[in-house]
Amino acid sequence: MIKHTLYIFGAIICFLFVLGCSNSKKDVVSVAENKKAKAMLEGIWLDEDEENVTFKIKGDTVYYPDSTSQPVMFKIIGDTMFFYGNSVSKYPILKQSPHIFEFKNQNGDVVKLVKSNDPNDALLFVHHAPIILNQNKVIKRDTIVGYSDKKYHCYVQINPTTYKVYRTFYNDEGLEVENIYYDNIIHVSIFSGSVKLFSKDFRKDDFSTCVPKNMLKQSVLSDIDLDCLDENGVHYQTQLAIPDSPTSFLVKLTISYSGKITMSVAQ
Repeated sequence: MIKHTLYIFGAIICFLFVLGCSNSKKDVVSVAENKKAKAMLEGIWLDEDEENVTFKIKGDTVYYPDSTSQPVMFKIIGDTMFFYGNSVSKYPILKQSPHIFEFKNQNGDVVKLVKSNDPNDALLFVHHAPIILNQNKVIKRDTIVGYSDKKYHCYVQINPTTYKVYRTFYNDEGLEVENIYYDNIIHVSIFSGSVKLFSKDFRKDDFSTCVPKNMLKQSVLSDIDLDCLDENGVHYQTQLAIPDSPTSFLVKLTISYSGKITMSVAQ
């Protein structure tokens, strides 16, 4: 009788052990990452309506265009996206394809994103040091420099305008606040002796090939500063900055001795 009781007791223990292992395996399966869904998120994502850059995803990390926001690790488990910052945030996924991503935020609002195909959007994640905005102040620079046995007279004048630049943000209470700034027009002239080689008034739209459209709209053309001269011409550093933000763009502006303009983004 005792042996029979011990046999039954042992069988029960084995059954509970197997059941525990089975449940453990189910738990592992239930928290497994959806690698396929995660891989589809690789890239830069824009708000569908405003076309503003929302975030960039690379590997296990979410990056934000605002340098004050720290990158965060994320996972997709089942049909939910989890962000692992100081606390864990979860966002139910409503729709996903290689170029469309929709989910609910913590307020229950539906966020609709589309994947960017503009290579310039990557520039938003290369953060430069904040630059000082020139606002409501005329600045004149008259510089004489030499190259290849010739003297060149390089003239820059920054002229304030009444063209408004709007910067919208949210305060600590979550209320929308709008600040107004004023753009500049910058005149650049180059002379060789009494011969005028170049003369132009630059506006920020002249740099649209180097600055993403949604960022250019919020930027102020702050300065065009003489850099150097070489066989290719006169080189300037152009500063465009978003007010009240660490985001700025530095564009290399080259003017040849025949007056031809070329631009490129400073790395």
